[in-house]
Amino acid sequence: MHGKKVCALLDPVIVGNTIKRFRKKKKLPQEIISGFADIGRTHLSAIERGERRPTLDTFFKIAEALEMRPSELLAAIEEEINKAQK
Repeated sequence: MHGKKVCALLDPVIVGNTIKRFRKKKKLPQEIISGFADIGRTHLSAIERGERRPTLDTFFKIAEALEMRPSELLAAIEEEINKAQK
């Protein structure tokens, strides 16, 4: 593992943009996703803008609200991070 970058830092802007992209793809307002995720709409908005980082629990709830497995959402975020690093 030495000398090899194993995991990039999770950029909160990329995390938020990815969540927002999937939410908009499903044509769901923040109120619906935040309601299913049991978080405030303003909290979700701050996550989508990259101003707040979701806890692991919140991340799982958001993924579930988007009808995705958390691993799917994380893979999409990782893909975006890899694109940004190129």
